[in-house]
Amino acid sequence: MQTWLITGCSSGLGRGFAKAVLKSGDQVIVTARRVETLKDLVDAYPEQALALSLDVTKEEDIKNAVEKGLERFGTIDVLINNAGYGYRAAVEEGVPKEVDQLFQTNLFGPIALIKAVLPIMRKNHRGTIANVSSIAALGAAWDPATMPPQKAPWNPSRKPFTGKRRTWESMS
Repeated sequence: MQTWLITGCSSGLGRGFAKAVLKSGDQVIVTARRVETLKDLVDAYPEQALALSLDVTKEEDIKNAVEKGLERFGTIDVLINNAGYGYRAAVEEGVPKEVDQLFQTNLFGPIALIKAVLPIMRKNHRGTIANVSSIAALGAAWDPATMPPQKAPWNPSRKPFTGKRRTWESMS
């Protein structure tokens, strides 16, 4: 049995990952900014699921999630960095505070989570980290049928995580 920490479990891919992992019998630290959105997962899997409030832009939330996960399950074997969002604005219309928040959520938050779990994985000589991105991060090519040109400048907030996957075993 493995222990997973999954961010952004209130909806979408994060919720789907959490349901699939719980159904497989593993333990999951399910997280979202609004912990009440996770009640149904804990109700369905009370022994396997630990619901915690986590805003990936807040160091204290990250520290708390890792500590509480370790208290409950003893380890973290898998990190799924799923929390994130898109931003639609032309470059000249981008609000600096909103752009900063985008990068804090989509880039620096996942990096902080990686830094928080890597010591655990190193100690255990195993672990997997998966960073969820968007197909839009693959490039800024403009196709009027699929992507407005104003979206392209914000793709770099998830680009560092596109196509990267390594397990602890592959790093040894």
